[in-house]
Amino acid sequence: MLKIRNFNAWYGPSHILQGIDLEVKKGELVCLVGRNGAGKTTTVKSVAGLIPKATGSIVFEGEEILGLPAHARFERGLAYVPEERRIVPGLTVRENIRLGLLASPLRKQEGQVIEEIAETFPRIKERLDQQAITMSGGEQQMLAIARAVVSKPKMVLLDEPSEGIMPLLVEEMFRYFKHLKESGVTILLIEQNVELALRIADRAYILDQGEVVYHGSAESMLADQEIQEKYCAV
Repeated sequence: MLKIRNFNAWYGPSHILQGIDLEVKKGELVCLVGRNGAGKTTTVKSVAGLIPKATGSIVFEGEEILGLPAHARFERGLAYVPEERRIVPGLTVRENIRLGLLASPLRKQEGQVIEEIAETFPRIKERLDQQAITMSGGEQQMLAIARAVVSKPKMVLLDEPSEGIMPLLVEEMFRYFKHLKESGVTILLIEQNVELALRIADRAYILDQGEVVYHGSAESMLADQEIQEKYCAV
């Protein structure tokens, strides 16, 4: 579904990603692992169309998308949940979710679609008419994920979804990721809780200083103590 080949990306003069190759097959959950500054966030931002200077190839469902703006990639079924959540102050939970439908053909079924996504996230269902900014950090992250998936994307890019969230909510969130995968949605996940992520992932890539240094099954990575100690203690 997603093929990245010989991909390079820059922030100003800094060459962050250096010729990486990465692939995510349809229906997979692939985990991207690496220490802070390895290039993980740059990778998912590049796929989402948020890095201005890049070379190489990003093919999504057989189409080269490197030259497409972010909104065009979203329209093709790519959804991105940034680490910062970006909940819109002054809007209710329902209104924040509605933003995820602005460029979606499902907008005509807005009421029904929002009710359906709320059923999947009980904490959101209870707070649809509440000001989103008054929710806890974990609940806001759930809202950011709901806003991304309400348009029923083909692939979701998740950047550190459990950052700063209480363990109970993290477990709830990962149960949803597993459900999302089982429903046929493809996922590329960056996650600080590496062990938890690998337990629901199919495969994993390790980035180190902007290069892919390892890739293989999630199971084999979990079993490799040397890899765990060197790259997964983030």
